[in-house]
Amino acid sequence: MDVILLERIEKLGQMGDVVSVKPGYARNYLLPQNKAVTASKDNIAHFESQRAQLEAQNLEHKSEAEAVGKKMQGTFVTMVRQAGDTGQLYGSVNARDIAHGLLEAGFTVTRNQVSLAKPIKSVGLHKVSIALHPEISVMVTANVARSEEEAEIQEQTGEAVISTEEENTFVVEKPLTESVVEDGSDKGAEMQPGAQEMDEKGPDEDASAIDAHQDDSEDD
Repeated sequence: MDVILLERIEKLGQMGDVVSVKPGYARNYLLPQNKAVTASKDNIAHFESQRAQLEAQNLEHKSEAEAVGKKMQGTFVTMVRQAGDTGQLYGSVNARDIAHGLLEAGFTVTRNQVSLAKPIKSVGLHKVSIALHPEISVMVTANVARSEEEAEIQEQTGEAVISTEEENTFVVEKPLTESVVEDGSDKGAEMQPGAQEMDEKGPDEDASAIDAHQDDSEDD
């Protein structure tokens, strides 16, 4: 299925590119998210009439994202959760949690901008990518700990606080003046919405999608 991209899509193409994608990917993601429209003759003509304005808006938003990214880069987002001595959480930290944590830190992002392959299920420092713009992403750190105090220690040391138990040392004596000291240590262990088919859009609906994408950009 051929579509016109209304913004840059990683590993697919730039704004204005006509690309071929699987019908399911187009109907379930690109089209409903206003990231693309079907590459019909009318849609191509309509896009070309709006291209200059769309590209200008894209450059403006990219510049704004770069400014925010410089402030957000390297931010530590503290998440206090219950966990066992081995560091395994009694639950998890997901994209929504991280977005909320960034909001408390003064940055407005949605959970869809948080790139998290799977929920975090252990204490420690976890790198997370935040997409501020189709061309701009920054890295933040989810600091998951059992208390604010442990979170502070993790941020200072760069290491997870897994167990507060001290390591034990065992001494085993052998005959004849020889002795072997064996160290025993406790080993700690650290650790998209359902797709629904959409009906094919008609030319008028696709043109509206291009205009809607433009309106969304102006609102941002």
